Amino acid sequence: MVLIPIVLLLVLRAPAYVLEAVAALVALLAVQELLKLSEGYGIQPFRWPTYIFIAAVFVVLGLNSAGKSPLLSTAGLVAGSAFAACIITFLFLVLGMRRSDLRSSFPAAMVSAFAFAYVCLPLIFLAQLRQHPSGAIWLMYLLLLVWAGDIFAYFVGKSLGRHLMSPRISPKKTWEGAAASLLASLGIGILLYQYGLPVSTALLNAHLIERQDGFFALQQPQLVPILLLSAGLNVAAQLGDLVESLIKRGAGVKDSGAILPGHGGMLDRIDALLFAAPVLWYYVAWRVLQ
Repeated sequence: MVLIPIVLLLVLRAPAYVLEAVAALVALLAVQELLKLSEGYGIQPFRWPTYIFIAAVFVVLGLNSAGKSPLLSTAGLVAGSAFAACIITFLFLVLGMRRSDLRSSFPAAMVSAFAFAYVCLPLIFLAQLRQHPSGAIWLMYLLLLVWAGDIFAYFVGKSLGRHLMSPRISPKKTWEGAAASLLASLGIGILLYQYGLPVSTALLNAHLIERQDGFFALQQPQLVPILLLSAGLNVAAQLGDLVESLIKRGAGVKDSGAILPGHGGMLDRIDALLFAAPVLWYYVAWRVLQ
């Protein structure tokens, strides 16, 4: 209840650099939890070098996107992310040469590279979505879709769930809850199709968005593509949740952290977005390139 209005205000009103700064902070907190989880696998991670590398990537990509068109910003993001993904393993293996126990060097470099790909890149994509045409509406759609899916999966699974989805990884998740989550996400897609334009107009009139941030004129999406996109995003979100449960289960912990009272860690809150955000980013970038 507290976080949702703050997040929506950031999405709708905050300048791009503020959203990128918040994404960087969230990424660092989630990576800190992930590195802590890696210790449950017997890995001694490179903590501060990983934080510094990820913060530097956000700074460089943020400077690259400042003031550029969505097309140039997307091209810079792809090039910069690809370069960072290529060099991170080598950088951390070189750093590992200084360790007295060389057997710990490769696992430590591996978890740092994984943290970059698993946490950092998706949040960079999420922040960069804001700079695309209709970016604010697309981001709001993604957040509402993931939240609705989580809520329906929880309540339907708890009350009607009988068939366990993956008891070894997440004992409480059921196929009934997964189906309810999918239906809820499709409902968000239908709402976007029906009300994307009037909601954009209302937000524009309320001075919460600029014209380029909403759906207007020919930007209204078609129903079938938006339903397919909603289904794909829901599947990605549910897989993201299961993957994080797998990591925690292997580390022998229930929550990734305790930064949010009653809700676990930061990684627990964004696990679904980490798979869904790249899917939506690719779709929106593809629309820009058409």
